[in-house]
This record gives sequence, structure tokens and C-alpha cells, in this order.
Amino acid sequence: MKILLDAQAVFWWYSDPAKISKRAVSMIEDGENTILVSAATAWELAIKTAIGTLDALSLVIDLPRYLAEEGFEELPVSVSQATRAGLLPLHHRDPFDRLLAAQAQDLSIPVLSNDRLFDLYDVKRLW
Repeated sequence: MKILLDAQAVFWWYSDPAKISKRAVSMIEDGENTILVSAATAWELAIKTAIGTLDALSLVIDLPRYLAEEGFEELPVSVSQATRAGLLPLHHRDPFDRLLAAQAQDLSIPVLSNDRLFDLYDVKRLW
């Protein structure tokens, strides 16, 4: 199964895995699953680090290497996904999470997140 991680899940995976549910950890660790990290997540982590709301500079700088070491796959953002995200209802004010919801809808894959606002979109959320 393909699973799209949200930014919080990525951050916790590298900084404090104990904050991730046992079920979510087992899904990430399951070698049968393909774990995807969106370009939007990299952007979100970088912005939050730059403005000082997240202490993740080393993660942001080395994210491609960290993803490769874990066997996670990068997920680019397509124009159609960006358009879909822009047209989604504003249940979620966070543009990064709306983009993840749009990618999950487009690819028919679940999002691994503790954020219940994903439930307001036509997206399966795992946690």
C-alpha cells in the first residue's frame, strides 16, 4: 500500500518517534508499504524552520538523504494536484495540508496523520 506522510509525521519520525501511534509506526516500518513524502512537506518543514516555529534545520537540510536512508519516496506536486488543492473547501486553512489532501485524493492513497481535519475531505486518514 502507498501511504502519504504529513509533515508532523515526518518531523516526529526523525525527532521523536514516540509521538507516533504504534499502529502508524508499524505501517511505516512495514516493508510492503511504499512511504511517500510530498514536496509540499519539504516546503512546509523548511518554512516553519525558517520562521522559527520548528527546530528542524538539520532535518530540512538533509531531508533527501534521510528519505533515501529510510527508503521513503519523494512525491512531486503536479499542476493538477495544486489546482485541486486550491479548489478544495476551506475545512483546513493550512495550504500544505490541503495540498496533501489533494494529492491523496488524486492518487487514491491514505494520509498518515493525527490531524482529524483530513477526515473532512474525501481522504482515508491513518493513525
